[in-house]
Order: sequence, then structure tokens, then C-alpha cells
Amino acid sequence: MLKTGIVGLPNVGKSTLFNALVENAKAQAANFPFCTIEPNTGVVNVPDERLGILARIVSTSTIIPARIEYVDIAGLVRGASQGEGLGNQFLSHIRQVDAIVHVVRCFESTDIVHVEGSVDPVRDISTINLELALADLGQVDKRQQKIAKQKGTSKDQYAVESNALEKITAVLNEGKPARSCALTDAEKETVVPLELLTFKPVIYAANVSEEELATGNRFTEQVAAVAAEENALMVVISAQLEAELAELEPEERSAYLTDLGVSDSGLQKMIRATYDLLGLQTFFTAGEKEVRAWTITRGTTAPQAAGTIHTDFERGFIRAETVAYPDLVTAGSQVAAREKGQVRSEGKEYIVKDGDVMHFRFNV
Repeated sequence: MLKTGIVGLPNVGKSTLFNALVENAKAQAANFPFCTIEPNTGVVNVPDERLGILARIVSTSTIIPARIEYVDIAGLVRGASQGEGLGNQFLSHIRQVDAIVHVVRCFESTDIVHVEGSVDPVRDISTINLELALADLGQVDKRQQKIAKQKGTSKDQYAVESNALEKITAVLNEGKPARSCALTDAEKETVVPLELLTFKPVIYAANVSEEELATGNRFTEQVAAVAAEENALMVVISAQLEAELAELEPEERSAYLTDLGVSDSGLQKMIRATYDLLGLQTFFTAGEKEVRAWTITRGTTAPQAAGTIHTDFERGFIRAETVAYPDLVTAGSQVAAREKGQVRSEGKEYIVKDGDVMHFRFNV
């Protein structure tokens, strides 16, 4: 399951957002630093209107959406890489996620204390990024020292990794994230085990008041500029609004958002951004038993997609009976789609497309 960490300074709205996203989550949202100590985790269903339509077509009431696990990580502060605010413990939690949602405070409030005394998104982003970079430099330095202790020909086998570490060190010393480093595929592979924090893809979540969700403000413009410079993604969200939406029925949520002049909730925007950032897409299996969404990376072959369901499917793969979602909807049924020649028999080289509805044939 895709795992995403929610990070940021204390009191920027992380736990409020987490509680809203996971609705029944137990993370405490309080107006003081470090109210979240252990990482809270919760599983969120990925909204996809195609699932309901497919369920009607195949006459099933069982729908299983794709899911994302969110991890609410306690607020980081200046000096976290050196252990301030239990920083080392928190940083270790970030190493275990696939992507990072960096929540940035973009609202002013006299009721909610800012740990730095004022709202300044660029400064706040820099504070977090610096701590992550310093932690990464420590990781890289330890690895370089270990490689340096190797003797004779055994040291040569680490040449590619050594080059990668030198490049990353130079980039981190410039104040840039490791993900901005130009590495070959071979070099990237050697540094993956280090789980560098700044190597992970980032989405900046600019947290605004409900009234500014549709328009943004001068603070969100600053976050957008930072994201563009880093080639990262940015979404504008309102954690407080998400908390209110979590209490409403789906129809009421839609009407509420329309009144505010926005079409999607923060959850939908964050999930869509996460999928884009990680190069993910969805294929479906559909039958009378259930309709189910499966998450795969772009470029996945049919046997690999089958393997996400069960490893036996990939090992014994014969073919994949495939129909594009729009074709199936237009036809109205799988039988009609087959009669129109829209159900294809795809082999091992087929690259799965987003929205493919698939049935796998395999040998046990």
C-alpha cells in the first residue's frame, strides 16, 4: 500500500488535516508543539467515481477502492536533525514513507501560536528542508566512512555508489534536496537503501482559511514559487474545512464545496497530486463478486499487474482479457463490449493503461 507521511512545523494544521482525511483517526490536534509524539497512521480510500459505474454495469454491490496510508508525523523544529524536539525519532518515521506531504501554514490567527512567532512560508519550508538535508548529510557521511574502510579490490565494487554519494553531498551542501541531484539509474539504485529524506518526492500542502481556499493568498503564492523552483507539486487545502467536510454526507460535501467555489476537496487534490508525483495509475477487476481498483506504476506490464493481485497470477500468466473503461461504459456490458470487438486479448508485452478493466488467465 502507498504510504505518505504528513510533515511540517508544529501548529501548521498537520494533525487537523490527518484527522479529517482519516475521519476516525485518533491523532490529537492541540494548540501546542509536540502534541503528536508517536506517528499516527490511517488508511484512506482513493475516491474514484468509475468504481460505482462499473459496479452498476456488472451488477455488484461490493466495491473495493484503492487505498493510501497516511502517517501523521510529529512537528519538526529547528535543530531536529540534532535531536531537538525528539527530532531524530521523528525523522526515522519519515524514512519509511514513499512520499511526503509537507504542510505549510498559510493563514494568520491570533488563536493559534506559531513556533517562530510569525507566518512566513518560505522560512518555514527552509527550516524543515534544512533539517532533512542535515540528517541526510549525516547518513551519507556514515556510508562514505564505511566504504572508505574497505580494502583492496572490494573497494572498487563501491565505485558507482561512491560517485553517487559525492554528487549528493555537493547538492546537499548547496542547500538543495538530494532528489535534485543528477544521478544515473545505476547510481540511484545504490543509494536507495539509505532512504534519504530529501530524495523522497514532496507535495507542498498550503493550508489556508476556509474563506481563501478558492482564491489563495500571498502566502500560497510564495509556496507555489518554492515548489516550482524545486520541481515539486503544490496543492491548496484548508485543514479546518476538511474537518468540517468529514462530518457531512457526500451530497452535502459537494454542495458545500460548490458554495465555496471549488470542485474538489483537499483529500481529492492531495491523492491526485500523489498519483501524479509517483507516476501511479489504476486498473480495475470487475465481476459479480466485486469491483476493485488496483494501483500500479505507469509502464507496468500485464503480468506485473496480475502480480499485484497474487504472485501466482504473474508466474502463471497466459493472457489478459482487457477492455478500456470508456468502451465498457459505452457498450453497457462486458457481453456487448465483446460483441463489438472491444475486449482484447493482451499478452506479456502489453503495457497496462489507466482505466483498463482486466480479467487474467493463468496456469496454477
